[in-house]
Amino acid sequence: MAIFALPGVQLLDVAGPLDVFAQANLELGYECYAPCVVGRDLAPIRSSSGVRLIPDCAADASLTHLDTLLVAGAPNAANILLGEPMRQWLRGASKRARRFGSVCSGALILADAGLLEGRRVATHWAVADSLRQGHPGITVEEDALHVRDGKLRTSAGVTAGLDLALSLVEEDCGRELAMRVASQLVMFFKRPGGQLQFSRKGQTGVAGRAVLQEVQRWAAAHPALDLSVDALAGRAGLSPRHFARLFHAEVGCTPAAWVEGMRVSAARDLLDQGVHAPKRVAAECGFANPDTLRRSFVKYMGVSPATYRKSQGAFVKESV
Repeated sequence: MAIFALPGVQLLDVAGPLDVFAQANLELGYECYAPCVVGRDLAPIRSSSGVRLIPDCAADASLTHLDTLLVAGAPNAANILLGEPMRQWLRGASKRARRFGSVCSGALILADAGLLEGRRVATHWAVADSLRQGHPGITVEEDALHVRDGKLRTSAGVTAGLDLALSLVEEDCGRELAMRVASQLVMFFKRPGGQLQFSRKGQTGVAGRAVLQEVQRWAAAHPALDLSVDALAGRAGLSPRHFARLFHAEVGCTPAAWVEGMRVSAARDLLDQGVHAPKRVAAECGFANPDTLRRSFVKYMGVSPATYRKSQGAFVKESV
């Protein structure tokens, strides 16, 4: 069980999965996993937090027996230059391993080595667009915590590496053992929802020409008002048909879809404050009732408003 780490690595991308495998060994009573950290060479690896890791081995031809190889992510993963020798090593090691994959933005490193073409992958929500744009042949499952595609295993951002590691333990040793590991590490065996419940992408951005941006800013400031196509078009001084066509062409979605997403974002902000129950949140954000809020929230966030609110540590009386 090897984790490949490069300078600037996110420490938790390495330590989190390794602790899952170490706990599995403890639960089993023998060493099923032999975790090791692989570096470019044997020099200490300075992590993004400044703490240094000492590699157990170097990424070279002597490292031939790998069962599982995971590439750890880094905040600067998009700027890491692998170089052709490292690309070749990654390609060879991944081919020889029983399974390979990445944690967090480590998917960008695998993509740079040409190992993700035609694959379904997960990665940190913040780099999903850049991965998709830089490698159109890759299918990025943006909300997934981890994805299995053949011998490839990839995870979402940072702590999702623990979820991935736990799924590998379940794959190797069974559900009961994996549940014991989760219990000891005080983590979800199956975490509710996906990673988009933690995403802050696109919450305040506007798009399109100036008149459309002005309409979007006004709508975001007044989510409880009538935001039908007719109302928005009237504010823009355009016919509803022309406004809808222009909006879709320049913003990339229909006005109704944009309004729904904006209202979910507004509802999320209120739920983060932990002051109002869903009924009040629904009214203030333009949803007809809590059921409508719930359906839209689940569609965009993958969890219900109540589940999301609890995950943020906010608890209020339902009658408020």
